[in-house]
Amino acid sequence: MTMTLQQITKIGEAISHPVRLKLLYLLSENERYVYELSKDLNLSRQVIQLHLKRLENAGFVESDLRLEDDDNRAKKFFKLKEFDFKLDIEDLVKLF
Repeated sequence: MTMTLQQITKIGEAISHPVRLKLLYLLSENERYVYELSKDLNLSRQVIQLHLKRLENAGFVESDLRLEDDDNRAKKFFKLKEFDFKLDIEDLVKLF
């Protein structure tokens, strides 16, 4: 499948930050919710949510809102989606 320049740029921006790469790694182990990720990375939940939104918009992760039985709070879980990204000179030739 040939990607558009906009799609390539969105993917590049999504993986261009060390925190987002670390999030991809952590989510490759198992799904997690924001609070767990913020503890693991020692960052605020708001910062983690912003990074996860960028990854979700680029198609790397997906989220699921769940109501926990034990405390009746909604938790947004994130998990890694299958992806395989490749960009070579032939793709660039097709774009330009």
